[in-house]
Amino acid sequence: MDATAVALGDTRTHVPETAAAGEPSAAQPPAPAPVPARTAPVGAPAVPAAGARPDPAPPVPRSPSDPPCRPGTPRDAAAPGDPAVPAQAVRRGSGPPAEPAQRQPCARPVLTELRLSAFGRHRSAAFPLGPVTLFAGPSGSGKSQALDAYAALAGLGAGATLDEAFPDATARIPDRALPDAQRRRGFRLGCTVDGPAGPVRLDLAVQAEPGLRIVGERLSQGGQVLFATALRDPGRRSVQAAWLTGGAVGVTRAPLPDDRLGTALLPLRVAGSTAGQRQVLAAAEQVVVALRSVFACDPRPDRMRAPVARGEGRLLGDCANLADVLRRTRHECGTRHALLAEAARTGCAGPVAGLDVRAPEDGAVTAVLDRGPGRPATELARLGAGELRFLALALVLLTGPGVLDMDPAAELLSARQALTVLADGLDRGLDASQSTELLRLALLSCGRGHVRLVAAVGEGTAAAARLLPDVSVVDLSA
Repeated sequence: MDATAVALGDTRTHVPETAAAGEPSAAQPPAPAPVPARTAPVGAPAVPAAGARPDPAPPVPRSPSDPPCRPGTPRDAAAPGDPAVPAQAVRRGSGPPAEPAQRQPCARPVLTELRLSAFGRHRSAAFPLGPVTLFAGPSGSGKSQALDAYAALAGLGAGATLDEAFPDATARIPDRALPDAQRRRGFRLGCTVDGPAGPVRLDLAVQAEPGLRIVGERLSQGGQVLFATALRDPGRRSVQAAWLTGGAVGVTRAPLPDDRLGTALLPLRVAGSTAGQRQVLAAAEQVVVALRSVFACDPRPDRMRAPVARGEGRLLGDCANLADVLRRTRHECGTRHALLAEAARTGCAGPVAGLDVRAPEDGAVTAVLDRGPGRPATELARLGAGELRFLALALVLLTGPGVLDMDPAAELLSARQALTVLADGLDRGLDASQSTELLRLALLSCGRGHVRLVAAVGEGTAAAARLLPDVSVVDLSA
């Protein structure tokens, strides 16, 4: 059985013993029809990385077709397979897919689609992502799994290993997935990143049992495969990678580790001396920039009440150091701090004149609500859980990567990047007015293009969001 097919997991409850004549068996995926490579002018040969082996360009298989999908409807995302990369620009059909004439490339790399081809309870699912995207549905519908998949891709893009990105990998195996003869099962996921280079697809196949490893990865654009990997020898902790080189060399092949995202390693391996290499680098860097510009936020009120030590003022994912971040924003960004204080008047009970901090030079930092003249201030420790969650989420939406504990791409100016906030249970513990105010702040911040929000919400918030023209609600109740 092909190792890449193993990672997809056989999701059928009954497996036929034989296939009909001329029909590919379940154990072996259908082989795509070969398409001859077009002749291109000879260019300068690439400078392969250490251990890389340049190959002449053979006729290569066409990428599996990818039919268009209406927003919100499932589709089968093709699984990464054999690392066959065309030596020149080989596209599906007679030419590149037609695009609307009015389409303008995104100024900042952003994820525009999340694909869960075989991931947990999701099968052949493709979710379009807008500036504000809310996942809604009953408990167990897969809202958290969708956000976990996004967060895992972001971690891999930032250099995390598979163990770090998927600490509970077996829980991501599709429901009722059957193992093969070697007892192997896995999952598939992917995304599309739009940006200055145009839409770029990343597809990933992961084996979760008996060992966690990447068995197939593919980076493609406009039907052209730019980079692909496949597991050749299960006994080795590596995959065979191939990427477009062009010119006289055609394709470069080299082994890559099977526990890291190969796309994130390409800028260290590709020289960029030919047009083909530069195309690969542009696509890979666009994907990596979008994945690294993600901040997963889950405020924990029980950790936010106590005074905190003075630090760098970079907000943690659990928002435990909220007081220290408020100390920093009050001094460094008065405009955003004033916007947060204005939001606190809606999200916190009682009169709110402003947000203040008590930060003695040799002591811990305490944040307080200024109640106005003649009224004692209220420490954060005395606020309700919903009020604390509201303040933390409002702060995230109103600030940027500079005050968040994240590692965006340093090689690109922050003005050319878009922060994506992931919030599982955005409205957890909040009342209707607090949830409405967070939606208002999200639209305010996301409307400028610098911030995007992907969150899971309850039905009450989803119902209110459906009335807003600039909010995308993904309903998982079906």
